[in-house]
Amino acid sequence: MFKVTTSEIRDLIIAFIFISLSFSILYSGRNVALLRSIFPVVMIGLGLGFVLHELGHKFASMHYGYWAEFKLWPTGLIFALISSFFGFVFAAPGAVYTYAGSYLDDRTNGIISIAGPVVNIVLALVFLLIGAAIYVPAHYNTTMQFIFIVCNLGFSTNSYLAVFNLIPIWNLDGSKVMRWNIGIWIVTIAIAGIMTYFSMTMGAENLIRMIIGL
Repeated sequence: MFKVTTSEIRDLIIAFIFISLSFSILYSGRNVALLRSIFPVVMIGLGLGFVLHELGHKFASMHYGYWAEFKLWPTGLIFALISSFFGFVFAAPGAVYTYAGSYLDDRTNGIISIAGPVVNIVLALVFLLIGAAIYVPAHYNTTMQFIFIVCNLGFSTNSYLAVFNLIPIWNLDGSKVMRWNIGIWIVTIAIAGIMTYFSMTMGAENLIRMIIGL
């Protein structure tokens, strides 16, 4: 049964706000007026991806019968905010901790770890498909235009979150996935990496135009 604690909800909300603010600062170029307008877009396009990423870990852990809980990493919150002023975001405001007793085998730990990045990859593709579906009406309808902007940002940021978390260093998801199955790690980070490459070179809108044949 899926359960969350009051402190976990509090930590997720704080992390959600901080990570959304950090990326808003990054994308706005520290322009306060632009930051105010872009913040709601980032909260939906990226903040949602962050929360679902963590819940992906939690669901996977609880699927195996372990209690799992998201906890803030205050240092990570500070790093996220500070790094946003230097052209990137160190996106590690907290993590889901799995309480598995004295031992958690590499396979189970790897599956729990890959769940988060996979959620981001799937969410990025969902944003891309929704963006493609509404691309034409977005030129004539302000609501559709807002949704398209969210989808554009959602594809780019969720692709980035997947790649970032799959880096096999420190305590990131990638190190645990690689320890479990290097082949699965290669395939997953390759998919996320290609998506991130397209988002950084072509941009989501041009990718959508190519998909729908415009």
